[in-house]
Amino acid sequence: MKRTAILLINCPDRKGIVSTVASFLYEHGANILHADQHRDDESSLFFMRVEWALEDFDLDEASLKDKFSSIAAQFSMTWQVEYSDRVPTIAIFVSGQLHCLADLLHRHQTGELNCRIALVISNHRQAEPLTRYFEVPFFYMPVTPETKPEVEQQQLALVADQSVDLIVLARYMQVLSADFVARYPRRIINVHHSFLPAFTGARPYHAAFAQGVKLIGSTSHYVTATLDGGPIIEQDVIRISHRDQVEDLIQKGRDLERIVLSRAVRWHLDHRILCYANKTVIFD
Repeated sequence: MKRTAILLINCPDRKGIVSTVASFLYEHGANILHADQHRDDESSLFFMRVEWALEDFDLDEASLKDKFSSIAAQFSMTWQVEYSDRVPTIAIFVSGQLHCLADLLHRHQTGELNCRIALVISNHRQAEPLTRYFEVPFFYMPVTPETKPEVEQQQLALVADQSVDLIVLARYMQVLSADFVARYPRRIINVHHSFLPAFTGARPYHAAFAQGVKLIGSTSHYVTATLDGGPIIEQDVIRISHRDQVEDLIQKGRDLERIVLSRAVRWHLDHRILCYANKTVIFD
Protein backbone atom coordinates (compact mmCIF):
# COMPACT_ATOMS: atom_id res chain seq x y z
CA MET A 1 0.00 0.00 0.00
CA LYS A 2 1.28 3.43 -0.94
CA ARG A 3 1.64 6.01 1.80
CA THR A 4 -0.92 8.69 1.07
CA ALA A 5 -2.17 12.01 2.37
CA ILE A 6 -5.83 13.01 2.51
CA LEU A 7 -7.06 16.59 2.36
CA LEU A 8 -10.60 17.36 3.53
CA ILE A 9 -12.10 20.77 2.74
CA ASN A 10 -15.30 22.56 3.68
CA CYS A 11 -15.85 26.15 2.50
CA PRO A 12 -18.26 28.56 0.79
CA ASP A 13 -18.63 27.61 -2.85
CA ARG A 14 -16.98 29.78 -5.49
CA LYS A 15 -15.11 29.37 -8.76
CA GLY A 16 -11.55 28.12 -8.81
CA ILE A 17 -11.40 25.91 -5.72
CA VAL A 18 -10.74 22.62 -7.50
CA SER A 19 -8.29 24.18 -9.95
CA THR A 20 -6.35 25.94 -7.20
CA VAL A 21 -6.07 22.86 -5.00
CA ALA A 22 -5.10 20.58 -7.89
CA SER A 23 -2.49 23.04 -9.15
CA PHE A 24 -0.97 23.38 -5.69
CA LEU A 25 -0.64 19.63 -5.30
CA TYR A 26 0.76 19.21 -8.83
CA GLU A 27 3.37 21.89 -8.26
CA HIS A 28 4.67 19.96 -5.26
CA GLY A 29 4.86 16.58 -6.96
CA ALA A 30 1.63 14.99 -5.79
CA ASN A 31 0.16 12.07 -7.72
CA ILE A 32 -3.58 12.40 -7.06
CA LEU A 33 -5.17 9.00 -6.57
CA HIS A 34 -8.73 9.97 -5.67
CA ALA A 35 -10.67 13.22 -5.77
CA ASP A 36 -14.32 13.87 -5.00
CA GLN A 37 -16.40 17.01 -4.55
CA HIS A 38 -19.89 17.98 -3.48
CA ARG A 39 -21.85 21.23 -3.48
CA ASP A 40 -24.80 21.79 -1.15
CA ASP A 41 -27.09 24.02 -3.19
CA GLU A 42 -29.19 25.18 -0.26
CA SER A 43 -26.28 26.40 1.84
CA SER A 44 -23.87 27.15 -1.06
CA LEU A 45 -21.19 25.13 0.69
CA PHE A 46 -18.46 23.19 -1.10
CA PHE A 47 -16.90 19.96 0.14
CA MET A 48 -13.84 18.18 -1.20
CA ARG A 49 -11.71 15.14 -0.46
CA VAL A 50 -8.39 14.61 -2.24
CA GLU A 51 -5.99 11.71 -1.66
CA TRP A 52 -2.52 11.60 -3.16
CA ALA A 53 0.62 9.46 -3.07
CA LEU A 54 3.52 10.88 -1.07
CA GLU A 55 6.44 9.19 -2.81
CA ASP A 56 7.29 12.27 -4.94
CA PHE A 57 5.56 14.91 -2.83
CA ASP A 58 8.09 17.51 -1.68
CA LEU A 59 6.31 18.90 1.41
CA ASP A 60 6.43 17.41 4.87
CA GLU A 61 3.50 17.84 7.24
CA ALA A 62 4.62 21.16 8.71
CA SER A 63 5.53 22.63 5.32
CA LEU A 64 2.22 21.53 3.81
CA LYS A 65 0.24 23.25 6.55
CA ASP A 66 2.32 26.39 6.22
CA LYS A 67 2.12 26.67 2.43
CA PHE A 68 -1.52 25.63 2.08
CA SER A 69 -2.73 28.05 4.75
CA SER A 70 -2.74 30.98 2.32
CA ILE A 71 -5.02 29.07 -0.06
CA ALA A 72 -7.25 28.10 2.85
CA ALA A 73 -7.52 31.74 3.88
CA GLN A 74 -8.26 32.84 0.31
CA PHE A 75 -11.28 30.52 0.11
CA SER A 76 -12.30 30.66 3.83
CA MET A 77 -11.69 26.93 4.17
CA THR A 78 -12.12 24.68 7.13
CA TRP A 79 -9.59 21.98 6.34
CA GLN A 80 -7.55 19.08 7.68
CA VAL A 81 -4.86 16.74 6.41
CA GLU A 82 -4.65 13.07 7.40
CA TYR A 83 -2.02 10.44 6.62
CA SER A 84 -2.75 6.82 5.77
CA ASP A 85 0.14 5.42 7.80
CA ARG A 86 -1.21 6.83 11.06
CA VAL A 87 -3.26 4.07 12.63
CA PRO A 88 -6.16 5.45 14.72
CA THR A 89 -6.87 4.04 18.17
CA ILE A 90 -10.43 3.13 19.10
CA ALA A 91 -12.30 2.09 22.23
CA ILE A 92 -15.49 0.04 22.06
CA PHE A 93 -18.28 0.39 24.62
CA VAL A 94 -20.84 -2.43 24.80
CA SER A 95 -23.61 -3.71 27.06
CA GLY A 96 -25.23 -7.16 27.02
CA GLN A 97 -25.80 -7.68 23.27
CA LEU A 98 -22.58 -8.71 21.57
CA HIS A 99 -23.34 -9.00 17.85
CA CYS A 100 -21.91 -5.59 16.91
CA LEU A 101 -18.85 -6.09 19.10
CA ALA A 102 -18.19 -9.52 17.59
CA ASP A 103 -18.50 -8.10 14.08
CA LEU A 104 -16.07 -5.24 14.74
CA LEU A 105 -13.52 -7.50 16.39
CA HIS A 106 -13.69 -9.94 13.49
CA ARG A 107 -13.40 -7.21 10.84
CA HIS A 108 -10.42 -5.78 12.70
CA GLN A 109 -8.74 -9.19 12.90
CA THR A 110 -9.13 -9.72 9.15
CA GLY A 111 -7.66 -6.31 8.37
CA GLU A 112 -10.85 -4.63 7.16
CA LEU A 113 -10.64 -1.92 9.81
CA ASN A 114 -7.36 0.00 9.83
CA CYS A 115 -7.10 0.78 13.53
CA ARG A 116 -5.86 -0.37 16.91
CA ILE A 117 -8.58 -1.53 19.29
CA ALA A 118 -7.12 -0.43 22.59
CA LEU A 119 -9.86 -1.59 24.97
CA VAL A 120 -13.43 -2.72 25.40
CA ILE A 121 -15.51 -1.24 28.22
CA SER A 122 -18.77 -2.85 29.30
CA ASN A 123 -21.34 -2.58 32.07
CA HIS A 124 -21.98 -6.33 31.69
CA ARG A 125 -19.69 -9.34 32.02
CA GLN A 126 -21.00 -11.14 28.89
CA ALA A 127 -18.48 -9.44 26.62
CA GLU A 128 -15.40 -10.52 28.56
CA PRO A 129 -14.80 -14.01 27.05
CA LEU A 130 -15.25 -12.74 23.50
CA THR A 131 -12.94 -9.79 24.08
CA ARG A 132 -10.29 -11.96 25.70
CA TYR A 133 -10.45 -14.33 22.72
CA PHE A 134 -9.47 -11.47 20.43
CA GLU A 135 -6.75 -10.43 22.91
CA VAL A 136 -8.20 -7.00 23.58
CA PRO A 137 -8.09 -5.57 27.14
CA PHE A 138 -11.52 -5.72 28.80
CA PHE A 139 -12.82 -3.45 31.56
CA TYR A 140 -15.98 -4.28 33.49
CA MET A 141 -17.54 -1.04 34.70
CA PRO A 142 -21.11 -1.43 36.01
CA VAL A 143 -23.21 1.73 36.07
CA THR A 144 -26.02 2.88 38.33
CA PRO A 145 -27.67 6.31 38.38
CA GLU A 146 -25.77 7.06 41.60
CA THR A 147 -22.36 5.94 40.31
CA LYS A 148 -22.64 7.19 36.73
CA PRO A 149 -20.60 10.43 37.17
CA GLU A 150 -17.78 8.55 38.91
CA VAL A 151 -17.80 5.71 36.36
CA GLU A 152 -17.69 8.16 33.45
CA GLN A 153 -14.64 9.83 34.94
CA GLN A 154 -12.96 6.41 35.18
CA GLN A 155 -13.91 5.66 31.58
CA LEU A 156 -12.55 8.99 30.40
CA ALA A 157 -9.30 8.33 32.23
CA LEU A 158 -8.91 4.94 30.53
CA VAL A 159 -9.67 6.38 27.11
CA ALA A 160 -7.27 9.29 27.61
CA ASP A 161 -4.53 6.96 28.86
CA GLN A 162 -4.71 5.05 25.56
CA SER A 163 -4.88 8.24 23.43
CA VAL A 164 -8.11 7.02 21.87
CA ASP A 165 -9.13 8.76 18.65
CA LEU A 166 -12.60 7.24 18.25
CA ILE A 167 -15.16 5.75 20.64
CA VAL A 168 -17.61 3.22 19.19
CA LEU A 169 -20.85 2.47 21.03
CA ALA A 170 -21.57 -1.09 19.88
CA ARG A 171 -25.04 -1.35 21.44
CA TYR A 172 -23.95 0.37 24.65
CA MET A 173 -27.26 0.99 26.39
CA GLN A 174 -26.15 3.85 28.62
CA VAL A 175 -26.71 7.49 27.71
CA LEU A 176 -23.42 9.37 27.84
CA SER A 177 -23.46 12.67 29.71
CA ALA A 178 -23.14 15.98 27.87
CA ASP A 179 -19.73 16.47 29.49
CA PHE A 180 -18.49 13.12 28.18
CA VAL A 181 -19.75 13.82 24.66
CA ALA A 182 -18.17 17.29 24.68
CA ARG A 183 -14.75 15.73 25.24
CA TYR A 184 -15.00 13.82 21.92
CA PRO A 185 -16.96 15.92 19.40
CA ARG A 186 -17.61 13.98 16.17
CA ARG A 187 -15.49 11.19 17.60
CA ILE A 188 -18.19 8.99 19.14
CA ILE A 189 -20.18 6.74 16.80
CA ASN A 190 -23.36 5.01 17.93
CA VAL A 191 -25.60 2.43 16.28
CA HIS A 192 -29.33 2.83 16.86
CA HIS A 193 -31.71 -0.01 16.17
CA SER A 194 -34.20 1.97 14.09
CA PHE A 195 -34.35 4.11 10.97
CA LEU A 196 -33.90 7.49 12.66
CA PRO A 197 -35.61 9.85 13.24
CA ALA A 198 -38.38 7.24 13.62
CA PHE A 199 -38.62 5.22 16.83
CA THR A 200 -36.02 6.81 19.07
CA GLY A 201 -35.43 5.45 22.56
CA ALA A 202 -34.65 2.06 24.02
CA ARG A 203 -37.37 -0.20 22.49
CA PRO A 204 -37.72 0.78 18.81
CA TYR A 205 -38.47 -2.73 17.54
CA HIS A 206 -41.41 -2.99 19.90
CA ALA A 207 -42.62 0.43 18.77
CA ALA A 208 -42.22 -0.53 15.11
CA PHE A 209 -44.15 -3.76 15.68
CA ALA A 210 -46.96 -1.85 17.39
CA GLN A 211 -47.17 0.51 14.40
CA GLY A 212 -47.31 -2.36 11.91
CA VAL A 213 -44.51 -0.98 9.75
CA LYS A 214 -43.36 -2.92 6.68
CA LEU A 215 -39.76 -1.75 6.81
CA ILE A 216 -37.39 -1.66 9.76
CA GLY A 217 -33.99 -0.07 9.75
CA SER A 218 -30.82 0.73 11.63
CA THR A 219 -28.81 3.95 11.84
CA SER A 220 -25.23 4.82 12.66
CA HIS A 221 -24.60 8.39 13.74
CA TYR A 222 -22.24 10.65 15.60
CA VAL A 223 -23.23 11.19 19.21
CA THR A 224 -24.24 14.64 20.37
CA ALA A 225 -25.90 15.95 23.51
CA THR A 226 -29.28 15.38 21.80
CA LEU A 227 -30.27 11.74 22.29
CA ASP A 228 -30.25 9.87 18.95
CA GLY A 229 -30.05 13.26 17.21
CA GLY A 230 -26.47 13.47 15.95
CA PRO A 231 -25.38 13.61 12.29
CA ILE A 232 -26.39 10.41 10.49
CA ILE A 233 -23.57 8.50 8.81
CA GLU A 234 -25.27 5.39 7.41
CA GLN A 235 -28.68 3.71 7.34
CA ASP A 236 -30.11 0.50 5.93
CA VAL A 237 -33.50 -1.20 5.91
CA ILE A 238 -35.07 -4.63 5.55
CA ARG A 239 -38.65 -5.57 4.64
CA ILE A 240 -40.85 -7.36 7.15
CA SER A 241 -44.41 -8.69 6.98
CA HIS A 242 -47.45 -9.31 9.13
CA ARG A 243 -46.03 -12.75 9.91
CA ASP A 244 -43.03 -11.28 11.76
CA GLN A 245 -43.25 -10.98 15.52
CA VAL A 246 -41.15 -8.71 17.74
CA GLU A 247 -38.52 -11.44 18.10
CA ASP A 248 -38.24 -11.65 14.30
CA LEU A 249 -37.78 -7.90 14.02
CA ILE A 250 -35.01 -8.04 16.62
CA GLN A 251 -33.26 -10.91 14.84
CA LYS A 252 -33.45 -9.27 11.42
CA GLY A 253 -32.43 -5.94 12.87
CA ARG A 254 -29.20 -7.36 14.27
CA ASP A 255 -27.87 -7.93 10.76
CA LEU A 256 -28.60 -4.32 9.85
CA GLU A 257 -26.97 -3.03 13.03
CA ARG A 258 -23.74 -4.86 12.29
CA ILE A 259 -23.60 -3.58 8.72
CA VAL A 260 -24.37 0.09 9.33
CA LEU A 261 -22.02 0.33 12.30
CA SER A 262 -19.07 -1.29 10.55
CA ARG A 263 -19.57 0.94 7.51
CA ALA A 264 -19.64 4.06 9.64
CA VAL A 265 -16.52 3.06 11.55
CA ARG A 266 -14.64 2.21 8.36
CA TRP A 267 -15.59 5.48 6.65
CA HIS A 268 -14.51 7.45 9.71
CA LEU A 269 -11.18 5.63 9.86
CA ASP A 270 -10.66 6.24 6.14
CA HIS A 271 -11.37 9.97 6.58
CA ARG A 272 -14.36 9.98 4.23
CA ILE A 273 -16.81 11.97 6.36
CA LEU A 274 -17.40 15.70 6.64
CA CYS A 275 -20.05 17.11 8.99
CA TYR A 276 -22.10 20.27 8.60
CA ALA A 277 -25.47 21.50 9.88
CA ASN A 278 -26.11 18.16 11.64
CA LYS A 279 -25.62 16.38 8.32
CA THR A 280 -22.78 14.41 6.79
CA VAL A 281 -21.08 14.20 3.42
CA ILE A 282 -19.75 10.69 2.79
CA PHE A 283 -17.15 10.58 0.02
CA ASP A 284 -16.89 7.45 -2.13
